[in-house]
Amino acid sequence: MDFLATTISATLTTGAEYLRFEDLGLHAVALKIGFFELRWYSLAYIAGIVIGWWYLLRLIAQPGAPMARRHADDLVFYATLGILIGGRLGYVLFYKPAEYFADPASIIRVWDGGMSFHGGVIGVSLAILFMAWKNRLHWLRIHDYVACTIPFGLFFGRLANFVNGELWGRTTDVPWAMIFTRAGEEPRHPSQLYEAGLEGILLFALLWFMFWKTNARHQPGKLVGIFLVGYGLSRFAVEFFRQPDAGLEHLAWGLSMGQTLTVPMLIGGLWLIATAKGRADGVRPVPAEPDASA
Repeated sequence: MDFLATTISATLTTGAEYLRFEDLGLHAVALKIGFFELRWYSLAYIAGIVIGWWYLLRLIAQPGAPMARRHADDLVFYATLGILIGGRLGYVLFYKPAEYFADPASIIRVWDGGMSFHGGVIGVSLAILFMAWKNRLHWLRIHDYVACTIPFGLFFGRLANFVNGELWGRTTDVPWAMIFTRAGEEPRHPSQLYEAGLEGILLFALLWFMFWKTNARHQPGKLVGIFLVGYGLSRFAVEFFRQPDAGLEHLAWGLSMGQTLTVPMLIGGLWLIATAKGRADGVRPVPAEPDASA
């Protein structure tokens, strides 16, 4: 977190002279060898998936888990496809459909940027449904466990957004504002860091407490409901500080596109939380691992 310390220190010492993003010395490319480039955004996805997988294995090691190790290993593969395909198609459909449909080949150029978290959620949900159907598992309980791992990806993804100098905030005069040159010379909120803190650290802490310190994991739908409400509230709030995509700042109903997409999440999350206790009787033990000696 050296860059964050640099940001705070420079802002406090320069007074009204806001820190410029390029002064941090950050670059979107983490490693370049010849024509090969490894970007921080790619590393963020890899880190989120690998650490999320590791944490999922810890979760399912507890009594009463909805799946075994063999299911978790398969799920990582399906969920990765869901993240990439769902996230990309979600961005295309929700944010810039006219632009991408005018040049369909650009849809597959994911290295140019453009992923939607809401689309990724849909993609992962479909992956869970498929895996649960295939193995005759409780799909909603699997959602609960997977929801606890998602903040890792959100945290690293938002940090990567900051390193890339993208998805900056609205103009402001707060002392910690930054000048993102690509957005002009006005100081702006470093909203990427707000999101990393809310969607990553705070949401993870809430889900950690609910999983390890309460019986929420035995009430199907409660943890995923908490995730949906937690993320929805965080994203809705940050949209007041984050610069929305051009043309999507204020839709006909007064909300930005980012806020609009959180509304179904909030409604669905609240319903899942409210009805979770009634599903507790449906909890069944996971099928045993095959006998290796057989």
